[in-house]
Amino acid sequence: MKLFGYWRSSATYRVRIAMELKGLEFDYEPVNLLKGEQRSPAFLRRNPQGLVPALQTKEGAILTQSIAIVEFLEERYPETPLLPHDAEQRAKARAIAAIIACEAQPFMNLRIQTYLKEECDFDADAVKSWLNRWSGGAMASVESLIAREKGPFCLGDKPTVADAFLVPQMFGALRFGIDLSKAARIKAVYDHCNSLDAFKRAHPQNQPDAIPG
Repeated sequence: MKLFGYWRSSATYRVRIAMELKGLEFDYEPVNLLKGEQRSPAFLRRNPQGLVPALQTKEGAILTQSIAIVEFLEERYPETPLLPHDAEQRAKARAIAAIIACEAQPFMNLRIQTYLKEECDFDADAVKSWLNRWSGGAMASVESLIAREKGPFCLGDKPTVADAFLVPQMFGALRFGIDLSKAARIKAVYDHCNSLDAFKRAHPQNQPDAIPG
């Protein structure tokens, strides 16, 4: 398999975590978002949206959208499951992933940030306030959902898709200065996950296209 992505892309980061947790081998081909390589004709043939990640399967099919890719990996490689066995917990894991992917992370996308700064004339303080309201509000929902859960991960003693989505979101939240003062539970999950080898291998700074700093 080959994963097309960008080192600091949260969506790519999720897929890397899922593949590392499942112990899957894959090649990684960087797509430099800052240079606009996602809009090149070659990449648009893979993903007409011009977004990362894209995953090329062993059979040569191209898959897009991180949630769909992770679901594909779960179905194709079920030996190390990333969804709980209990149906209610599976639904909860999917809900957490959806909150992050659909409500928290999109506001941090490069194209959204560029729009706010260049077309809406937002200064740094306005962007930060906007992110705290929308991304921060979504993360507060996740905090409430897992506040009473036991174990070091979002939903118990084993990592799930919830953790694969939460960790990149926390990485982005720290980068953008989102207020996490009331997010003790998700910060604890984040710290625990980052102590594990699979999460370390997936970390943005450990990617071949990472920019030091």
